[in-house]
Amino acid sequence: MNTRRLAIVLFALAIIVAACSDAGASEDPVDESTNVSAETDTKAAADASEGGDLVATDGDIVEVHYVGTLDDGSQFDSSRERGTALTFTLGTGEVISGFDDAVRGAKVGDVNTVRMEAADAYGEPSDEFIIDVPFNPEQGDIEVGDQVYLNNGQPATILAITDESVTLDANHPLAGQALTFEIEVLAITRG
Repeated sequence: MNTRRLAIVLFALAIIVAACSDAGASEDPVDESTNVSAETDTKAAADASEGGDLVATDGDIVEVHYVGTLDDGSQFDSSRERGTALTFTLGTGEVISGFDDAVRGAKVGDVNTVRMEAADAYGEPSDEFIIDVPFNPEQGDIEVGDQVYLNNGQPATILAITDESVTLDANHPLAGQALTFEIEVLAITRG
């Protein structure tokens, strides 16, 4: 990343860090930070691995495979294609709220398809996440449409560049979209 982009990203982060922290759940159901390992008691591990009668409840560590699609049928994400299941603690905000809701009450082996409106996914686009940062011509070349990443890993798209400022859109790329997930529960470990 050139120095101009880096400086813009750092300044933008300073401006929106408070807004982002109020945004709620994790931006992405496959956020790598949600992959957790935990020590488990033997019975819970046995129930989970054998497909016991555990029903996923808040606080449980669940492992799932999922495929996410948009209303037009296009696929935007798949843990199966990456070959890595998603592991997260249910009900802790590590994933979007609709994803938590879709897994809550499921058992190992269940495969559910759920469509969630934007409010239960990444929300609606918000003007709060359109920000202007000072332009510094010594920072290198940037263009409208370029994607930069803030220090928290959140992407932002450059909307406009003037001699004085750069306008960034830090809304999640899937904001405003209804999402459909096919979710297969692989394991449940009592938390």
